[in-house]
Amino acid sequence: MCLILVGIHCYLGLHILARGVIFVDLALAQVAALGTTLAYLLGHDHADTAAYFISLGTTLIAALFFALSNRYKHKVSQEAIIGIMYAFASAAVVLTVDKMSHGAEHIKYALVGQLLWVTWGEVGRVFLIYSGVSLIHFACRKQLMAVSFGKKASWFWDFVFYALFGVIITSSVHVAGVLLVFAFLIVPSLLGQTFFSSTKARLIFGWSVGFILCFIGMILSYALDMPAGALIVVLFTMMPLFLILFLPFRKKALLKN
Repeated sequence: MCLILVGIHCYLGLHILARGVIFVDLALAQVAALGTTLAYLLGHDHADTAAYFISLGTTLIAALFFALSNRYKHKVSQEAIIGIMYAFASAAVVLTVDKMSHGAEHIKYALVGQLLWVTWGEVGRVFLIYSGVSLIHFACRKQLMAVSFGKKASWFWDFVFYALFGVIITSSVHVAGVLLVFAFLIVPSLLGQTFFSSTKARLIFGWSVGFILCFIGMILSYALDMPAGALIVVLFTMMPLFLILFLPFRKKALLKN
């Protein structure tokens, strides 16, 4: 499951970084978690199909809102809108779980997921969903790349991108939680962008780093008897922090040469 998640999120992360809306995935993931929470409050289990579609519905509404707000980005800061959406969804989750008997456990599930309890059936379902989204991205790659990398502005293709992104985020949050989705999306893409200029090289590097960190995280989780999701998030997010410390030495070495 981790390998599938890294595979699709690393690619989408390149789009997100190019758009300059770094925290849009965090906001959509939180909205997806809000949908799951509402479904849980209505009596549906996390694994129920109804819970998935309720979560997907809330996410698509947020995606439509982001696509509409992007038309006015010259007047209204997109980062501000994204932050407001995240704050709204987070507060709404807290208000909702306050009415539940196991609210604290649900919040933990929403943040870091339940990777160790994933079944092969869930792996197959997520793989099919991601494959379908990937095929649409491939078929419409010219239009989607154009709106993401600033070559062309289009409200329709903005919505298509955010809607497809919402489908991915909804499926991912159900498995991995909000924080792990953010780590998978941003960290591999950011590292690839730091060292390479071409999209292909960034993808290959991001996938490689992501796969390695997932394997290390799972092994450490087993050896140290710690939650897999939270440990993988820590490993992923440590990488850019180390990168910031390493870059000054790299520049000095380049100047000497």
